[in-house]
Amino acid sequence: MKKVIILLGPTGVGKTGAAILLAKMLDTEIVSSDSMQVYRGMDVGTAKPSPKERAIVRHHMIDIIDPSEPFSAGQYLERVIPIIDDLHRKGRIPIIVGGTGLYIKAITRGIFSGPSADWGLREELLDMEGEKSGSLHEYLKEIDAEAGGRIERHDTRRIVRALEVCLKSNEKISLLQKKFTKPLPCRFIKIGLTRERKELYRIIEERVDQMIGSGLEKEVRNLMKSGPDRTPLQAIGYKEFTAFLKGEIPIEAAIRLVKRNTRRYAKRQFTWFRKEGVIRWVDITVISDDEDVFRAIKTTLTEICPDLFEM
Repeated sequence: MKKVIILLGPTGVGKTGAAILLAKMLDTEIVSSDSMQVYRGMDVGTAKPSPKERAIVRHHMIDIIDPSEPFSAGQYLERVIPIIDDLHRKGRIPIIVGGTGLYIKAITRGIFSGPSADWGLREELLDMEGEKSGSLHEYLKEIDAEAGGRIERHDTRRIVRALEVCLKSNEKISLLQKKFTKPLPCRFIKIGLTRERKELYRIIEERVDQMIGSGLEKEVRNLMKSGPDRTPLQAIGYKEFTAFLKGEIPIEAAIRLVKRNTRRYAKRQFTWFRKEGVIRWVDITVISDDEDVFRAIKTTLTEICPDLFEM
């Protein structure tokens, strides 16, 4: 089966620079699996590879839609499949880089996209939950016991989506997922980067400070003027600074919340990746240089595929 390398890990761990070095050595291209980097104009807060970095190695799935447009994991997969196929036709091994677990799952295990979002229905469902906490989870268990048993009670976002699919399609989402979810016919080589938790959290906080110094507030202000789809403004960094710009919280609180929510997101990413299947983890604690991170990745890849760098 044709190979696909997936370089994953939590936000801030140090994937970007090492991925570029890996892509250069393998003479290939990078496919982003970041759900916010798809949006144009969201550069600082999503830590996109710089124009200089993208000039070194071609990056796909970055800056492909406006923030005013909705974008789903299903749409992501539809766009990624032709890119992967094209790179394989050219004899290259695609390198998927990112930390959005749902996008990685879509590539490695397939995904059932279902009907498009119905914001009116979602608001009705959320109103039900607001009236009685836990009512949506009970409702889901009534109409799709399997999905209700799989989705945790507090995961409101997934519960709402499951109910939306069931109600709009008149089918159980659990049955639809089994019927339409198919993995891509590739051999996925998954490399995960990890650091000691305290070190990762320190890097995250420093990174947030850098984003603020690089103009995060101005970027959010511009985004608010453009009237984006509601999803981008819910992204970490954008949500907190939107609240600040609306006068709801002071700037100090916004910064504190961005750091806290980013740390929590990194923790959730680790939880998701543990469900992803076989991942070879590379601990890069105390390693900060991209070249050194790349060498650690190369060593692991050589153990998995001894002939990979002899191409």
